[in-house]
Amino acid sequence: MRTLLLLVLSMVANVRDATAQDAQCVRERTAMVETIKDYARSRAGVLGQQGFSERVLEAMGQAKRHLFIPERSCSIAYADRPIPIGLGQTISQPFIVALMTELAGVAPDHVVLEIGTGSGYQAAILAHLARKVCTIEIIPQLAEAATKALKDLAYDNVSVRLGDGYAGWPECGPFDAVVVTAALGQVPPPLIEQLKVGGRLVMPVGADYGTQHLTVVEKTAPDKTTTRAVVPVRFVPFMRSPSR
Repeated sequence: MRTLLLLVLSMVANVRDATAQDAQCVRERTAMVETIKDYARSRAGVLGQQGFSERVLEAMGQAKRHLFIPERSCSIAYADRPIPIGLGQTISQPFIVALMTELAGVAPDHVVLEIGTGSGYQAAILAHLARKVCTIEIIPQLAEAATKALKDLAYDNVSVRLGDGYAGWPECGPFDAVVVTAALGQVPPPLIEQLKVGGRLVMPVGADYGTQHLTVVEKTAPDKTTTRAVVPVRFVPFMRSPSR
């Protein structure tokens, strides 16, 4: 009887701790969204006076960022800074995730390609907004972990592929938007080819660990694009397969 009582008390304590953590995460996530709004107001030249759309802010407020980092800590996850996720990779700061998502212009019926799955957090944000998300990760351990995290959280409209993202994913496209989460000196031509007319590609363009700019490429015709640099950024390098 005493053993059973101790077991029940332990279960109650675990539930209470989990509930307290959930409440803290909600508070931290709400504060994160307010910080993103403040950034938008102070940088009106980037997004204009309208700032972020409600859809993007709602996605940022719903996705459980703390479940996509190794520490699973709310205080760490929802601070506005990048977080290492191992193997030389990072999860971008929330403002940059929101900004890339906003610039991509994702609509509910869209099919989106992401290059650089990482932890799976950006894919989760896109999954709240799009009909389908196809995401490619070149590092096997990260692809496996992201697949599990996304599946556990019931992101059923996300497909993860292990491989070199430079060539895109033709079988999953064509795409209404492409989001690339690693820096390269130029936009990979296959990604433009797989982008629908009227679609947007968002990625950091520039040297490894050097000057980079978050760049938006819009496909205005089958053989025509417009390009604009938005803000300076610092991203990890775009990784290729050794044979490339």
